[in-house]
Amino acid sequence: MQVFHLSIAGLIVTNVFAWLAIHVCISYFCLRVPDSFYESFIVRNRIKSFEASLYESLKIKYWKTILPDGGGVFRGGFRKKELKALTVAYVSKFIVETKRAEINHWILIPPSLLFFFWNPPLVGWIMVGYALVVNIPFIMIQRYNRNRLELLLPKLKKKEQRRRSTVETYGT
Repeated sequence: MQVFHLSIAGLIVTNVFAWLAIHVCISYFCLRVPDSFYESFIVRNRIKSFEASLYESLKIKYWKTILPDGGGVFRGGFRKKELKALTVAYVSKFIVETKRAEINHWILIPPSLLFFFWNPPLVGWIMVGYALVVNIPFIMIQRYNRNRLELLLPKLKKKEQRRRSTVETYGT
């Protein structure tokens, strides 16, 4: 239900600044939540086969690189554009960051309902559509990447364990 009535220019400016504020505030909040929350957050690590086949049919691995990575917007952010190291610690951190990003993008969708307060219903629905179109691809990318990383992590753990046992056996 539209409570405020603004001119078209007022609506455009209000909508742009509202989305900017929503994105910045929620993203900053999600960044400041400790890793331990995301480590313990129940996000099914392995995706179901139908979801994996959906991602393959949508060819995520080809278009995911053209979307922007917001990990570097704030100090302390984690860039997820590429895998920079093949260590247990780095891949584990990357997995945590995919959870952070996925949760962030899920949280960015419900505020679209606020736009009904100052927009006509049609524009309100356009804002809901915007929230879905802008966030769902990023959610899919995080889930796709996390699934691949979860398959990689046990192999890295095994490799690091072998290296440690070799060092313990033969010395440096």
